Amino acid sequence: MAPSSNFHALDRSTSDLHVVETRPLMSPELLHKDLPIDPEASELVSLTRKKIQDILRGDDSRILVIVGPCSVHDVDAAKDYAKRLQPFRLRYADKLEIVMRVYFEKPRTTVGWKGLINDPHLDGSYDINTGLRRARGLLLDLAKEGMPAATELLDPVVPQYIADLISWTAIGARTTESQTHREMASGLSMPVGYKNGTDGTATIAINAMQAAARPHHFLGINQDGQASIVSTTGNPDGHLVLRGGKNGTNYHLAAIESVASELTDSGMVNRVMVDCSHGNSNKDFRRQSEVLREVAKQLNQGSKYLMGVMLESHIVEGNQKLSSNLSELVYGQSVTDACINIETTEQLLSELADVIE
Repeated sequence: MAPSSNFHALDRSTSDLHVVETRPLMSPELLHKDLPIDPEASELVSLTRKKIQDILRGDDSRILVIVGPCSVHDVDAAKDYAKRLQPFRLRYADKLEIVMRVYFEKPRTTVGWKGLINDPHLDGSYDINTGLRRARGLLLDLAKEGMPAATELLDPVVPQYIADLISWTAIGARTTESQTHREMASGLSMPVGYKNGTDGTATIAINAMQAAARPHHFLGINQDGQASIVSTTGNPDGHLVLRGGKNGTNYHLAAIESVASELTDSGMVNRVMVDCSHGNSNKDFRRQSEVLREVAKQLNQGSKYLMGVMLESHIVEGNQKLSSNLSELVYGQSVTDACINIETTEQLLSELADVIE
């Protein structure tokens, strides 16, 4: 039977049907050569990681504080924020290990700006090479000023470019269940916090902690940017981050004790971090103060289950929408989740330090 005329009209291509462009990505090695880590920065990162490990294991009685903007969209404002935060880091060093939140990637429920690495010009041009360069440059500048950095790693390729400058990493609520992110976390060199799922339950995050603590073999890239088979040892420094969820908050004593019991039964470290934002604040940035004060109360009453807190904080409180006219943006104000301001941050850090023996 002769083929129909419709057969001849078909496009026989089966690949890249929805791809309009591919652009070369610089290799991690090239970026590292252009922006190398210096001995002082390397020492800061190593020492901070060790301090966080000691806090997690209960060998250090201080509290870990991850604090900073929801996301970095303005490198100059991020440096300014760090300069304002640094005096607090030094003042409360005997009670708190303060690490700046420096988030370059933002997971989106549907669509929206995906962060400095993905779109550094904030205009939809997606100049990722420039984004990686700006991110690494900022981390180097912060390290030179003595400010360690924490971030959330979303794309599994990104760690090769910046992870040597990161002291603490989060795996977010939307990615904790992802096998790709569990594998990635198994090879990371720093402590990792796993956020509970968006429904507020901890089981998925605990499963992630268990999975990432074991060796894995997966696809990735090497320092030359070549596709590679990555083999890992597993990361033993995972812990749970309670961020609340659709079913309510989980920073209260009963919730923390319940989660600690679940962690113990799973053979995992039963010390947790409380994210004062997101579900725990019911997405009202002002309520972060309420959450932190409840955590401080529990610490004052002798809780052994709390090892850290997270605050979303910037120079100016609140947030703003991205504008096509970038000159209209308020300096030092978030373009993603709303944040408390630096003055409120100082007050809360003081209150938290006061309850630490």
